[in-house]
Amino acid sequence: MICLKALSSPVHLPTLRRLNPASAHRVAAAMSSSSTAVAAPVEHIVLIKARPEAAASGAAAAMVSSLQALSTLVPGLAYIHAGPVLRLRSPAAEALGPTHLLHSRYATKQDLASYAVHPAHVAAVQGHVLPNALDTTAVDWVNAVPLPSPVSPGAAVRLTLAKVKEGVEVAQLVETVAAATKAAGEAKGAKVSFGENFSPARAKGYQFGMVAVFDSVEELDAVEGDGKVEEAKAAVRPLLDEVVVLDFVVEPAGEAQAAASL
Repeated sequence: MICLKALSSPVHLPTLRRLNPASAHRVAAAMSSSSTAVAAPVEHIVLIKARPEAAASGAAAAMVSSLQALSTLVPGLAYIHAGPVLRLRSPAAEALGPTHLLHSRYATKQDLASYAVHPAHVAAVQGHVLPNALDTTAVDWVNAVPLPSPVSPGAAVRLTLAKVKEGVEVAQLVETVAAATKAAGEAKGAKVSFGENFSPARAKGYQFGMVAVFDSVEELDAVEGDGKVEEAKAAVRPLLDEVVVLDFVVEPAGEAQAAASL
C-alpha cells in the first residue's frame, strides 16, 4: 500500500465537501476487484501519547487492557485493537509522538456514537486514558469503497493520516488514492480501508485516514521500494500537505498483554 510522506508545514484549509454520487461511483470503479463486497466499515482511530511515567509504572499496559476489554462490553463494536505503536514512519508522526493507539470498527456511525457514550467506554477513558496520556488525536472515516479489509491476529497495519494542500478537496484525494491503489495491485496483498475524516474536533486538522492491513510485518516491509507502490506514491504526493505514517501489529491473543507493556 502507498506510504505517503509529508511535504511541507500545515496550512489553514478551506471547508471541504463530501464525495458526491458521481465521485463515489468513480471511486468504486477504480477499486473494483474480485473480493466479495461487504458493508463499508466505520473506522475509529485514536493515537495516544502516553506519559513516560505511565509506561514505566505499568499504567500504560493497564490502559491498553481496559480498552481491549471493551470488545466484550460494548454492543455494536465490531472490532477493536489497542496496543503500542511499532514504528513512526514520517516526520509528522515523530513530531506527534504517539506511543499507543486504538483502532476499532462499527457497522454504522450510530454504533460509533453509542460506543462513545457507553458507560464502559467512558470509564476506560476517564480511569485510564486521560490520567496517563499527554495527548490524543482521533480520526473517523467510512471506508470509501465497500470492500473487505479484515484484521487478523498477527497482522501488521500501516496507518496514514493526511492533510491536503490548500485548494485540494479531500474527495479528490480519495479518488486519487483509489486509482493509485488499484494501479499498485493492492501492494502484495494489502487490504485497505480509506476515507474522509468526519470527526474534526480531535483530529488536529487531519482530513483523511487509511489503514493498509498485511498478514505480517515481513509482508509490510516487502512493499518498500516496490515499483508500483512508488508510482502510486508519486500520483498522490502532489495533493498532500502533511502526513502521519506509522505501523502497528495486532498481537495474537496470548501475546497481547506482553505487547501492552512495551
